[in-house]
Amino acid sequence: MKPHTFTPGDPKPTGLCIVVPVLDEAQGIEATLKALGPLRQRGARVVVVDGGSQDDTPALARAHADAVIDSPRGRAAQMNAGAALGWGEVLLFLHADTMLPERADEHLMQALARGHAWGRFDVRIAGRPWMLRVVAAMMNLRSRWTGIATGDQALFMRREAYAQVGGFAPQPLMEDIDMSKRLRAVGAPACLRERVITSGRRWEQRGVWRTIFLMWRLRWRYWRGESAHSLAEDYR
Repeated sequence: MKPHTFTPGDPKPTGLCIVVPVLDEAQGIEATLKALGPLRQRGARVVVVDGGSQDDTPALARAHADAVIDSPRGRAAQMNAGAALGWGEVLLFLHADTMLPERADEHLMQALARGHAWGRFDVRIAGRPWMLRVVAAMMNLRSRWTGIATGDQALFMRREAYAQVGGFAPQPLMEDIDMSKRLRAVGAPACLRERVITSGRRWEQRGVWRTIFLMWRLRWRYWRGESAHSLAEDYR
């Protein structure tokens, strides 16, 4: 299925569309998508956007999604491709290694009904190191103070707000921070206390403290105006 661009002449999108960008996620994609089954039963549609996986990710995803489409590699490009299908008056962008809380659809719809145009969930990082609990707590606090959300917190927004800010910027890193900054001009985020659970695999693979210092350093450089493309090289 090839994505098309939603235009004002198309039928008005309704309900919730969950966009899941993936790349070589065969090990866990089925569990992530099966957990979305109750939301699909209540009317949500799930779009998996593959960025060129070399494993069985697309094949495994097809049984548990409403669409599996291809896109140029890059989380921002993949999320934009999923949104371009034109499904859903509300968009939720979910990382492939993140599980939503129970009845997440109801929680976010209630937040939007209260007047918010966008928001995110609190996060818990799954893993053995105790420091991951501290990292998650700091992420949640920082997000409340600054109005900046990370992709791990499952960003959601009205399609109108997504269109108003022009979607995700075509950059290889910090696309979530960039999107949050532009959405703040639309309004303050709904900071839901219900928690998504995201994998701590990158923290455990690289080392918790090493990852903390790396992310702090990259965000500082990004705040100072350094290109996301150059930061992506250091991140890799």
